[in-house]
Order: sequence, then C-alpha cells, then structure tokens
Amino acid sequence: MIPSSYPSPEEIARLSARMLLEIGAVNFNTDEPYTLASGLPSPSYIDCRKLISFPRIRSTLMDFMAVTVMRDAGFEAFDNIAGGETAGIPFAALVAERLALPMTYVRKKPKGYGRNARIEGAMSEGERVLLVEDLTTDGGSKLSFVDAIRDTGATCGHTAVIFYYDIFPETTKTLGDHGVALHYLCTWWDVLKEARLQGAFSVETLDEVEKFLRDPRAWQDANKKA
Repeated sequence: MIPSSYPSPEEIARLSARMLLEIGAVNFNTDEPYTLASGLPSPSYIDCRKLISFPRIRSTLMDFMAVTVMRDAGFEAFDNIAGGETAGIPFAALVAERLALPMTYVRKKPKGYGRNARIEGAMSEGERVLLVEDLTTDGGSKLSFVDAIRDTGATCGHTAVIFYYDIFPETTKTLGDHGVALHYLCTWWDVLKEARLQGAFSVETLDEVEKFLRDPRAWQDANKKA
C-alpha cells in the first residue's frame, strides 16, 4: 500500500536511528576497531541487513523510504525500482511494492553464463529507474550499478538508501558528477545523537566515535595496524 503519512525528515532520521540501535545494527568498538572492506580501521560498523528479520521496523523504514523519494524526487518520478546485489534486493522489492512499480535487480558483474546479464527482471529503454541500496559510504560503489542500468537505455538519476555515512565530503560530488541524486533516511550523526540520548554506549566510546566521524581519515591513519 502506498504510504500516505509524511513525517518530517528530522523525525524520520530520529526514528530510523532509534530503530537501528534497537535491533543491534549499530556496532561501536574503540578498543578493537572493525576492519572495513577498504582494509582501513573504523570504530563504527552498521549492518542494515539485520533489518529484514524485524517486520515492524522493516515495514516502517520502507514506508519512510517510499515517502522520502516521493517527497524529494516526485510522486510520478519512477517507472522501475532496482536493487543492487545483494543487500539492496530485499529493500528494492519492498519499496517497489509500496510504490506499485516493477522491481528489478542489478548484479555486481555479469553472471558468466546464459544471457550473461547484469539486470535481472524486465527493464526497458526509456524507463526512469530508482536504485535502492542499504547504505552508502563514499558513493563509489553505486556508479557501477547506475552504469549497468543506463546500458539498457533506461535512465537512473536517483539512488535511495536507508543509511548514509555523511562523513566523507566527496560522496555527493562523486554521485552528482555522475548525474545521481542521493536520498537517505539517517546518518552517523543521527545515530550518534540518539545513542547519546539513550546512553546506549559509554560516554568514552561515543566521544571516540565522534572523533572518528569528524575526521575519519586522520583517525584511520592514527589507528592503522602496524
């Protein structure tokens, strides 16, 4: 069902952060930092994939995503909802259901047999496609998905995510230079604020996480393993 309730962006951000904390999707560890895919350390890690196992939270966040893209991009702005392999696939399906639109998904690379396709499902030339993912850090991983969509003759000028790091200044420029607008529900700053209000972690841990968020490159340089 298409959502008809439109909370403010600030309320969406607050509630989204609260839900991520409630299900344990937010992980802070300053003593033994996590290793990101880049190989660099981070005192914070978020696992949006956990959301699929919590129906009430999952449903609410997908309502939030639907109203966010309708409010920001337009009520008749899209013809197709595409999920990025793999984390974006369930969320794309749920958003497509709410917007009453076809759903497709984009492989990270051609599957290597059969049609050797990157796009699964029906996507047609001229369709306006919304790319849905779980999160974005610096925006770079989205570009390959966008290019695969555009290779079909469809257009893709928007991507929507549940969580946006909002700590790397190049993100919006990277996407913008590629002709893509970013829509999101909450950021690390929203999660940090809510975590402080809840006392979800020690003050020392949250202070160290804030140091990372304010200057992630410097924090990573200082905390690289020898």
